[in-house]
Amino acid sequence: MSQMNRRRALQLLATLGAAGLVTACGTDDAEGKPATPGTPIKIGLVAPTSGGLKAIGDEITNGFQLFLDLNDRLLGGHPTTLLTADEGESVKTGKAAVEGLLKQGVLALTGVADANVLSGIRDTVERARVPLISSNASPSSLQSVVYIWRTSYVLDEAGRALGRYLRDQLEASARLAIVAPDSVGGRDVVQGFRQEFGESDPRIAGAVVTTGVFTTPPKSAYRADIRRALDSKPTALFCFYSGPAAVEFIRQLRAEGFTGKVYAPGFLTEGTVLGSLKAEDAVGIQTALNYSADLNNTANRRFASAYRKKHGTSPTTYAMASYDAAYVLDQAIRLAGGSPSAQQVNLALGRIGQIDSPRGMWQFNQPRTPQQRWYLREVQLDGQVLANVMVSELTTLG
Repeated sequence: MSQMNRRRALQLLATLGAAGLVTACGTDDAEGKPATPGTPIKIGLVAPTSGGLKAIGDEITNGFQLFLDLNDRLLGGHPTTLLTADEGESVKTGKAAVEGLLKQGVLALTGVADANVLSGIRDTVERARVPLISSNASPSSLQSVVYIWRTSYVLDEAGRALGRYLRDQLEASARLAIVAPDSVGGRDVVQGFRQEFGESDPRIAGAVVTTGVFTTPPKSAYRADIRRALDSKPTALFCFYSGPAAVEFIRQLRAEGFTGKVYAPGFLTEGTVLGSLKAEDAVGIQTALNYSADLNNTANRRFASAYRKKHGTSPTTYAMASYDAAYVLDQAIRLAGGSPSAQQVNLALGRIGQIDSPRGMWQFNQPRTPQQRWYLREVQLDGQVLANVMVSELTTLG
């Protein structure tokens, strides 16, 4: 055999060998798509379908569905069936939803809107050894977990991001009132805020005022507590509410005559809240969040454009975190191989590395929560519509 023919024969053998390896392993072709689809899998999504948290549940569902829509209904190369269950409004109903999905043989779980439900289902998830990628805020008390991951953030971080900012920005003569519900989330946020702002800073006007916990509050739910907070003559106010509770709190705060600056974690003005408020009540409110729909990066342009096209409105942090939950599952399932088990997917989640997200690059830290940037946003009028507009980057936490 001539040297030329020998070289040609070796090239052909190498080509055939590589082709055989691709077929055997089911790796990606030149365009980044699986050469052959993997075995079908089921993913369980838990989210409220009624009550005060329904709007958040809808966003969580929309975000995950959008990722599937943009990726041919595949996760990690496997045809994916998304099974949904109603979280309800209590730990009991949330636990029942998780147990029902586990009985259907899901490879992984995602969703969960209520921080209390997330804590309440912890033991169920850990015993089942099925990974849960939660896509909403997590209480700081949820620690030492193996199978629970979060693509959102820990609640005290929202307070910390604003506390650090306001510590340096508020004037020496400012007087700041703090108002929050007497809930796990409220306590976490306030603790994080005071940790960074300063427990004994003289600019804090009086004791923290706690209110009742409502998902759908009556129209006078907060009036007495707001009056207590305003007795200290604050020039600014820090608070923590979301959904219908946020709408009512802002309305009642303005009705009591407060015209000063309002600061809060981004929940206060996120999602359907702004559509329910008058411009004079909301313009100027500043919030800290891990996402803003106007972030200028490639991943967000793709995500936000597709979301607006499908739903006719800008995406929220709830939708973004759920979209990212689908993204990290896609990566982990791909790493886990051709016939992945729940335990293999869970191990693979720790090997993903950096995630190219609409919020910007982030990665899981040791407690299985994101290390990520936080942004300062302000409510402004965009034409005739109220919008959260990014003002600046605040800090990196996690």
